[in-house]
Amino acid sequence: MATILVTGANRGIGLAIAKAFVNRSDNVIATCRSSSPLLAQTGAEIFESVDVTNDGDIANFSKALGNREIDILINNAGVSLRSAHEEQDWPAMLHQFNVNALGPLRVTRALLGILKPGSKIAIITSFMGSIGQNSWGGQYGYRLSKAAANMAGVNLSHELKPKQIPVVLIHPGYVTTDLTGGQGNLSPDMSAKGVIDRISELTMEGTGRFMHVDGHEIPW
Repeated sequence: MATILVTGANRGIGLAIAKAFVNRSDNVIATCRSSSPLLAQTGAEIFESVDVTNDGDIANFSKALGNREIDILINNAGVSLRSAHEEQDWPAMLHQFNVNALGPLRVTRALLGILKPGSKIAIITSFMGSIGQNSWGGQYGYRLSKAAANMAGVNLSHELKPKQIPVVLIHPGYVTTDLTGGQGNLSPDMSAKGVIDRISELTMEGTGRFMHVDGHEIPW
């Protein structure tokens, strides 16, 4: 029985991931700013008031965990903001960068003491952060923040090699969630299954890879 930590678990992909691990009889620690009835129904252990942009929230959460060891850390919390003049909406861009890129880095850094050799780290990113696959432009804040999240994940993969902790960056697919406005070709449950499959097959040989949820590698 493994201990899994999922950030941003109150809805969407994070909720589906938490539910799937609970159904496997794993111990699931779910963080969010505020919980939801659906998350409560999963039976996961819930920590509210954990904003990944707030150093104090993360420090308090880390202190509350104490010396409990984490087998899998899934940095899922994310945000996508759009506006009429998105390419000049600096506050929206900065907020997305703070959540999507710095959030996983803050959480991972705070929890390094309870990650052990053999633990795994996943960052839920997006193919929108791929420079090689950008063929239509737009969505500056989201694209920039996810590209930065990818770089953070690669940096962590190098730094954590001596500790034998692999890191994987996973694009969850085009999922029908609030973030996509209900559009998509994958349900959250289908995406969660793929995310778990990618994490299950992760080894040190695959650390630092940028993976599609369906198993193929995405160009940077």
